[in-house]
Amino acid sequence: MKPISSQFQERLFGGVKIGDELPQLSYKVTATTVILGALASRDWRPMHHDKDFAIERNGVKDIFMNTPNQAAWFERYITDWSGPKGRLGRMKFQMKGSVFPNDEMTFFGKVTDRCADECGCGWITLDIELRVMDELKTSCQARIALPADDDDNPWKKGRQDWKP
Repeated sequence: MKPISSQFQERLFGGVKIGDELPQLSYKVTATTVILGALASRDWRPMHHDKDFAIERNGVKDIFMNTPNQAAWFERYITDWSGPKGRLGRMKFQMKGSVFPNDEMTFFGKVTDRCADECGCGWITLDIELRVMDELKTSCQARIALPADDDDNPWKKGRQDWKP
């Protein structure tokens, strides 16, 4: 799968407008996707790696993606769009349904706000949805700082300048 970032150039704050839509990202989830995501976040709970446990004890159709794994996918989607200088400041999401192996998850995003703070950081607010087929599985709102120009880098702002 080709990452979004290879299709687009780095985002600058001035080039982003409210209403802009992010390109979709689709990914076919496998059991390996679910299990490795749980292991990477040290989530040993069996519903993320033991199909029999998930079905018999949780009453679901299969193992399912855990919260940190979904968070990582949202971060990937956002930073693929922003480019390497985009600095994620805040992210909150609400899981409304499970993501299982053999689901094709698709991310959709839209710019809903933009503002600059007193320190000169240009903040973009994104509303993002993770859908399987047409069903909303998780909604997310995130704020990301983008550089003002090619010489700016939100990652180089000092702690005293950083107000996510």
